[in-house]
Amino acid sequence: MLQLTDTWTWDFWIADTGDVYHIYFLKASKVYHSPDGRRDLVRNPDGRHTRTTIGHAVSRDLFEWTVCDDIMAPSDDEAFDDLATWTGSVVKGPENLWYMFYTGISYREGGLVQRIGLATSDDLYKWEKRKDFPPLAADSLLYEKLGESTWSNETWRDPWVFPDPDGSGWHMFITARAKTGVDDDRGVVGHAFSLDLLNWEIRPPLSEPGSGFADLEVTQVSIVEGKPVLLFSCLAREFSAVRRSAVVGGGGNGGVWAVPCDSILGPFDIYNAQLITDDKLYAGRLIQNRESKWLFMAFANDDENGNFVGHLADPMLVTWQTDGKLTLQEMSRPDSVL
Repeated sequence: MLQLTDTWTWDFWIADTGDVYHIYFLKASKVYHSPDGRRDLVRNPDGRHTRTTIGHAVSRDLFEWTVCDDIMAPSDDEAFDDLATWTGSVVKGPENLWYMFYTGISYREGGLVQRIGLATSDDLYKWEKRKDFPPLAADSLLYEKLGESTWSNETWRDPWVFPDPDGSGWHMFITARAKTGVDDDRGVVGHAFSLDLLNWEIRPPLSEPGSGFADLEVTQVSIVEGKPVLLFSCLAREFSAVRRSAVVGGGGNGGVWAVPCDSILGPFDIYNAQLITDDKLYAGRLIQNRESKWLFMAFANDDENGNFVGHLADPMLVTWQTDGKLTLQEMSRPDSVL
């Protein structure tokens, strides 16, 4: 696991060189530095979202991690990301340049409008924010904008970028909300397309509203043992009222969800998503190890008392059941190789 003293860590994304795994993760200090110099007052974890920097660590086995210097913080000057930098993804593009797409929010809008920016690197350690890249915003013709419902923010975050399966361009999946439907039931898989990773066309969502979720966070698609699957995360507090009432006793759990599908390009039947973890784990990712086994990784979210934990959990083995459900199995820790 990756657990930092006095620091919460949560959402993360991974770049694999074929030799070393690089993990990038959101982090924030637990410690409040008071005016009298004390630093022993633990902060409320709910405030971490506007105190983020992006951390970095490396591993050869996905279990033991060596922490590196942080790679990104909010911009010093007025910008779309001058309040906070949030979840993203990394791909290797042309000329061996690595592209990191990430979420940003600004002071100007009180952090209520989310956009997607770009940083690039030639070594995965030092990253340059691309000021020549116009931040991507939700298209008002296709997606909900701030103030068009009772929802508290303009949802346009967690970019997941991957190459087109036919070899023509790149796709970006985005946590987004539809323009129509009941206010608490508009969560959709947003979609954008690019031929060169620099110029993006915002396209219609790849799922329909009315699936029972206000948000579909941290989406990812993979082909696991020959079967395409979409992952997303959603906690019970962001279920629609209809989904909550459909659960016996009005309860139910959120966590990480899987959607088996015919193609990694959708469309996706979110209504029939399968819960694969409860809310003790969140922001799940799928990654192949050096033995070509598919593993599931997530951060430790809530403990048994509902308190936020905030560290990266160890990987779990991913398998398909005969009934078509994705399941997770605990793994023994290997000897460290880093």
